[in-house]
Amino acid sequence: MDAFFASCELSQYPELRGQPMVVAGRRTDSPRLRPDGTREFARLRDYAGRGVLTTATYEARALGVHSGMPTMKAARLAPDAVLLPVNFELYRRHSRLFKDAVRTISRVIQDIGIDELYADVTELADDSRTVAARMKAAVLEATGLTCSVGIAPNKLLAKLCSDMDKPDGITVLTLDDLATRVWPLPARRINGIGPKAAEKLASHGITTIGELAARERDWLVEHFGRAYGQWLHDASHGLDERPLVTHREPVSISRETTFERNLHASRDRIELGEVFTRLCEQLAADLSRKGVVARTVGIKLRFDDFRTVTRDATLPEAVVDAAALRRAAGTCLKRADLSRPIRLLGVRASSLEAGDESRPPPARQIDLDFG
Repeated sequence: MDAFFASCELSQYPELRGQPMVVAGRRTDSPRLRPDGTREFARLRDYAGRGVLTTATYEARALGVHSGMPTMKAARLAPDAVLLPVNFELYRRHSRLFKDAVRTISRVIQDIGIDELYADVTELADDSRTVAARMKAAVLEATGLTCSVGIAPNKLLAKLCSDMDKPDGITVLTLDDLATRVWPLPARRINGIGPKAAEKLASHGITTIGELAARERDWLVEHFGRAYGQWLHDASHGLDERPLVTHREPVSISRETTFERNLHASRDRIELGEVFTRLCEQLAADLSRKGVVARTVGIKLRFDDFRTVTRDATLPEAVVDAAALRRAAGTCLKRADLSRPIRLLGVRASSLEAGDESRPPPARQIDLDFG
């Protein structure tokens, strides 16, 4: 999907089309209705806090703003950009719609994120560009949003070419196109070559995929290890035999939040308790939606000195309701030193099992005491 979170927001606020806009704010940054019926939007220049951008429109990106950037830094680069709060309910709804739309074209898909998937179109009768056009039309009709489609012989190349003609593009790539269209690209464009690997490659004079492809397999194994070196060699030659994984059991599910200001377990007990409860309720909803229950519950804390600690508890019986999650996570908190102000709080469920339909529905009344 093209700038997915931002595009979802523009579907709600079409008057912002063509303007620099970022998603990162709090609920207090929601648009306000003026007496004349128009909406008043918060601006980046008014932001104060330590959050990071979730996404940015292409107009904001042209000003140097990008996802993952500290919001205060973005405010210096684009002070007049519109600021909207994160609305994950909206994004999840559009995500379901876009994936269901793709399934009308190909039933064989691998879900790899809220805004992205692989689809096997080998058995479809239409040519590649027609398949891509049908997918784009189905997604547009279902969501009102655009996407970019890359069609290639394998997942590695399909992922690579899906970004070649954004936004709203179609790219078809074959192995015969490697020398002209893939090898000139930066090596870091290959999904699986991160910043550290790219830096190490550059130290050996390798900055493009073509320069990587020119190195012998044995040389890459010597400098990058057996498994990764072999993978680098194959990837640079467009080779990838991974099948589509159409179903994968979740290993763990978590919910966490970073506070706008540090909170203390004693002074901010009520506020922390409310956040803690909300995280447990969200986690319970996630578990129910996936049809699983958890035998292990844990917490994650990051303090003002950026030290991170985790605590886990394995339960005699698996749980799914928010109250049970809250109680188990509370026992984990009691095993942590809460003397320092807290920057981040998270709750995690693991050791997941298939759910039991006879279990009672999630409880809604929960003690708000923190700890």
